[in-house]
Amino acid sequence: MKSNASLTLAEALSAGAVVLDGGMSNQLESAGHDLSDELWSARLLAERPEAIVEAHLGYFEAGADVAITASYQATFGGFARRGISHKEAAGLLALSVELAREAARRAHAKGVARPLWVAASAGPYGAMLADGSEYRGRYGLSVEELERFHRPRLEVLAAAAPDVLALETVPDADEARALLRAVRGLGVPAWLSYSVAGDRTRAGQPLEEAFALAAGAEEIIAVGVNCCAPQDVDGAIATAARVTGKPVVVYPNSGETWDARARTWTGRSTFTNEQVRGWQRAGARLVGGCCRVGPEAIAGIAETLRSA
Repeated sequence: MKSNASLTLAEALSAGAVVLDGGMSNQLESAGHDLSDELWSARLLAERPEAIVEAHLGYFEAGADVAITASYQATFGGFARRGISHKEAAGLLALSVELAREAARRAHAKGVARPLWVAASAGPYGAMLADGSEYRGRYGLSVEELERFHRPRLEVLAAAAPDVLALETVPDADEARALLRAVRGLGVPAWLSYSVAGDRTRAGQPLEEAFALAAGAEEIIAVGVNCCAPQDVDGAIATAARVTGKPVVVYPNSGETWDARARTWTGRSTFTNEQVRGWQRAGARLVGGCCRVGPEAIAGIAETLRSA
């Protein structure tokens, strides 16, 4: 089913800022769902799809214009380890787009009048491994091998007709090269978003070089960063805009720190509306949140961007 938005997302970006949603996992966990599983939120595509619809709906009602699907950790390899066939896995990937569409329909039925879009999430290779390598990159695979991994999943997601593909939390410029090859000819625009530390990718490459890979890619309608500390966003916006000339997408974490040994978040949120205003002034056009950023924060982002 095609989008019910009257504008394409690319057209909307030329007119002003667009609000992304927040973290899917924290929404599901706050609703009481256990995500301590290698499939993470993707497990609920099969077991509790209605919970995913409700999570998306919560963000739309909070002010988000774009829902990012629950397919970040949904891969053929990951599903196969759970005994899910290739055909069933393809159905779950397509379902992730339809669940976000259903949330948009419900939001419109409840009085949300603005256009709403769906971004089909494609996480990095390391997300399938579920061993933390998604924040390091350097998997020991060639660009060609990574392209072969990503292309079948992207084909299925594209066939489900999302408004955009979210190539997100990419830790490594080599994987970005593979993803840029893999989206060619799919007929669906995409954004490319790196996970960063300071002014470098998680794998250590300078952001200027990493963003430059997307400068000439016609399929890419925005570039930027996500799943990073809020303080890493400002420099990334300036670099992405200068190097690519494309709209910039940013959706950092709350600023809390993940303690892998204790499996809990520590510290406090450092995500503020003043930062959001600064990101918009610097040129960010797609703004939202990632881990630990919930509907309340998205409502604040929406109010800040729309009042500017």
